Amino acid sequence: MSLVKAKKHLGQHFLTDKKIAEKIVNGLIHTDQYHQVLEVGPGMGILSDILLERKDLETFLIDIDVESVAFLTAKYPQLGERLISGDFLKLNLTSIFPGKFAIIGNFPYNISSQILFKILEHKEQVVEMVGMFQKEVAERCASDAGSKQYGILSVLIQAYYNIEYLFTVKPGTFNPPPKVNSGVIRLSRNKMETLPCDEKLFWRTVKGGFNQRRKTLRNALSGTIPKDKMDNHVFFDKRAEQLTVADFITLTQHLTMLMQA
Repeated sequence: MSLVKAKKHLGQHFLTDKKIAEKIVNGLIHTDQYHQVLEVGPGMGILSDILLERKDLETFLIDIDVESVAFLTAKYPQLGERLISGDFLKLNLTSIFPGKFAIIGNFPYNISSQILFKILEHKEQVVEMVGMFQKEVAERCASDAGSKQYGILSVLIQAYYNIEYLFTVKPGTFNPPPKVNSGVIRLSRNKMETLPCDEKLFWRTVKGGFNQRRKTLRNALSGTIPKDKMDNHVFFDKRAEQLTVADFITLTQHLTMLMQA
């Protein structure tokens, strides 16, 4: 089997350190809640090798790179239809996974945010995710209110998932090495099945607040609710980065009341 050449336009950086691969796979700890796992962007299968040894998991792979798919088809003939050639971002997950499942991967940096939003779209099914991202993205997801890294992804992910920053990975463990460090995080679905507020408005409020993060929410949210409808609630005079997830839920509840008045 000839090796797969990493493709820059796909953001491929193949992990070469088996010990780190084992640490990533061992990050899947909530397997009492699911038995199927989807690996996104397996490349040449350094994570897949370890996943396929796990008797408690039924492993699926998806890769957009036809060269990788050909390589993996020859390497894992037993997978059959569980090896999917295609784009994860366009994949109909519910047609493949009728129940709950996990996602794992050394994710391409160029689509990392889109991957996380896709997971959020399927939060009822994706009960756990262990993934490697650019360190800056991993830290942003795990950051708390008040930090400069705290943003849209931080709030939306933390509304539905418990997040843990697991460890940092140096560039030298990849081929080709990226120019930055990587970070591995774990998302575990929390007990919040639905938010106690209008969820569409919650998303609009979070995005609206951070899209103009230097402004107070009174100004940043004027496209969502006219200023003359706003009252003197303390949150309107704060910036988005100052509000916790719970604060955003409270603010959404308040906005709903103002809009209905």
